[in-house]
Amino acid sequence: MMPAAETKIRFIDRLEQAVRRRGTPALVGIDPHLDLLPPNILPAEGPQRRTLPRQRLASAVREFCAGVLDVIGSMVPIVKFQMAFFEQLGPEGMTVLAELVGHARRYGLLVILDGKRGDIGSTAVAYAEGMLGPAPVSSWGGDAVTVSPYLGEDSLQPFIETAVARQGGVFVLVKTSNPGSGLFQDLIAEGMPLYRHVAAWVEQQAARTKGRCGYGDVGGVVGATFHEQLAELRQVMPHTWFLVPGYGAQGGTARDVAAAFDPTGLGAIVNNSRGILFAYRRREFERFGPTRWQEAIEAATREMIDQLRTDTPAGRLTSR
Repeated sequence: MMPAAETKIRFIDRLEQAVRRRGTPALVGIDPHLDLLPPNILPAEGPQRRTLPRQRLASAVREFCAGVLDVIGSMVPIVKFQMAFFEQLGPEGMTVLAELVGHARRYGLLVILDGKRGDIGSTAVAYAEGMLGPAPVSSWGGDAVTVSPYLGEDSLQPFIETAVARQGGVFVLVKTSNPGSGLFQDLIAEGMPLYRHVAAWVEQQAARTKGRCGYGDVGGVVGATFHEQLAELRQVMPHTWFLVPGYGAQGGTARDVAAAFDPTGLGAIVNNSRGILFAYRRREFERFGPTRWQEAIEAATREMIDQLRTDTPAGRLTSR
């Protein structure tokens, strides 16, 4: 649960403070792939793992993710829980998610619930009220959520209104990192790619919800794998804080994400999920082996922090 004093500060200002305090925009994505969990956490191999009782799987996910948070809790400002990996385990998995949000809170981490919700009317309100805000105001206690804009403005406003009322944030999908994103996002409409129309709307909302740091509570998801569009969108979205996926396992590098930042090193958080969580499987960290997976996570997190400091304006971050 967030301290009472923090609930009076806008989400975006809390994010800016957290990034400055930790000296990095690194965001660790909590994506507990069952097939990739270390064998000392879940001994069965491959498809056999999925035949285990859900309670056993949920217990393994709890142990692993709590171990991740214990390593990175003092290193980064924010984490992102990919809800699908918990939802696939049913009620047991959702209980684990709630426990892990609380675990992250104990380290002072901000929490993004990544569910990419998108619906209209009372359904959107229900999603927003359930996910946004400190416990017990909301059931899940998220600081921010991810949403899809495909259903239009009336699917987004309930999230924004709830976020503003509860000092939360919303990250809207603008230009995503997956290879197939261009199928719809790059279609030309009225002389511009569709993602530019989404970007213009998101920027309006960001300017309308602007905090003391100059950015708004409405952010945009812009992928590292399309660095030219990333640079383009930074120019036309000056009040929008970016959540940048695609770093690490998807191929994005620190140099690819450099354009996401403003000259002071603010304006973006960069997500790395598999590249950190399962670093023990990476060649450069194989010296740790599967039993020392937490040491591999620490080394991979430090590597990312150092790369962002060296190759992006994040190296200019200073505390206030």
